[in-house]
Amino acid sequence: MNQIQQPQHGPGPVPPPHKQEFRIQIDRVYYEVTQREMTGAQLRNVPKPPIGPDRDLFEVVPGHTDRKIADDEVVEIRDGERFFTAPAQINPGR
Repeated sequence: MNQIQQPQHGPGPVPPPHKQEFRIQIDRVYYEVTQREMTGAQLRNVPKPPIGPDRDLFEVVPGHTDRKIADDEVVEIRDGERFFTAPAQINPGR
């Protein structure tokens, strides 16, 4: 004999929260991160090995001047966000 399952009353199991992933680009390499906001220091630790203090980190701002990101500055992460690094100190030739 087959048993018929009765519908359950109440809200039922709660699905796990959706983990959003953002695809960002740092120096032409793509990474996936899950934080909606990250500090400059956190962004520097995304690549392995991390971006060293000898390089500055910039956010690409289409249509505007690219923005230098300080280690303690919070950046709102969006899918497709692009960053690049450049030497922290440019010495003119002798």
